Amino acid sequence: MYTVTDRFLQTLAESHTPVAEVALYLTTGAVEQLEITGGSVSVDRKNACRRTCTVTLADPALIPRSLGDQLSVYGSQLRIAAGVEVGAYRETVPVGVFRVDSVEGDVDEGPVTISGKSLECVIADDKFTTPYRASGTAVAAITALIQRSLPSASVINRATDAAIGARTWDIEGDPWAAITEIGAAIGAEVYCDANGSFVIAELPDLLTTTPAWTVAAGDHGVYISASRGMTSDNVYNGVHARGENSEANTTPVSALVVDSDPASPTYWSGPYGRRPYFYSSSTLTTVGACTSAATLLLRQQTAPNATASLRSLANPALEPGDVLRVVYPDGTAELHQVASFSIDLGGGGDFSIATISAKEGS
Repeated sequence: MYTVTDRFLQTLAESHTPVAEVALYLTTGAVEQLEITGGSVSVDRKNACRRTCTVTLADPALIPRSLGDQLSVYGSQLRIAAGVEVGAYRETVPVGVFRVDSVEGDVDEGPVTISGKSLECVIADDKFTTPYRASGTAVAAITALIQRSLPSASVINRATDAAIGARTWDIEGDPWAAITEIGAAIGAEVYCDANGSFVIAELPDLLTTTPAWTVAAGDHGVYISASRGMTSDNVYNGVHARGENSEANTTPVSALVVDSDPASPTYWSGPYGRRPYFYSSSTLTTVGACTSAATLLLRQQTAPNATASLRSLANPALEPGDVLRVVYPDGTAELHQVASFSIDLGGGGDFSIATISAKEGS
């Protein structure tokens, strides 16, 4: 979760006004603070572009009508913050940096809608025009790919770095897919955070991570409602990761990581049966690298066996992967891990959170 004050979290559960701030950074260097009438920011860890946005404003002046207008808008960015306000107290947090992808609306009367995607899209769209070879360490290779498209991008590493096998991508290859593959070699995922920085990090472990936020029912709580479900569709309880690098002429390596918790409904040796998922990459050149990649993927593949959709008072500081402690009206508690949510920029005070896993009795 983005760092906020204790007062921010307390205010979420009290009477307050949700606020949003939207700044348009034009290619000319000018910055315009937009007076918006509505909009939203959607966040989903399963999407290559983790964040998307739409903002609506009444003034049609931003609709490009000339070549000069187009040059100033295309390539521009939106920086959006959201937060709370009570009297003289106002606190906001960033909820995304977005490339402007479209501007449309009634040229005479408005309204105008601006849509954008988080900065992973800049890298994904910058396809390889010559064969691209990555080698060395995973973090260095990921950083080089990001800064190939965004030279001034900030890259924050929270994972354990390791050497990778040499890997060449063909012309027309997707650089973001390459980054995702290299990240998996060290058991990490890569994404652009709410502040526009690129992060290399493992998915937090539900069982060992301190909850970032408590969603509790009752007085001074933020809980509104919840639905709960379980599914076995596309749920695997083992991951077999393997690597064979012909460029480096290395010996093939592999590792199998399984759900080894006897109390888990997807226990590898339990009644759920054995359902392995297979992953391969030439960047994996050691058993340790295969194990790291398989461990990360196993968290993702077993997670959907227990899912929930929570409705609570809105907290724009959340990030996918955050662990939540949910206390239901009957007093029972669970740990959940955030998968996706959408922030209403038009003053909505609540939102829905989809979660990817849960543990009862927490």
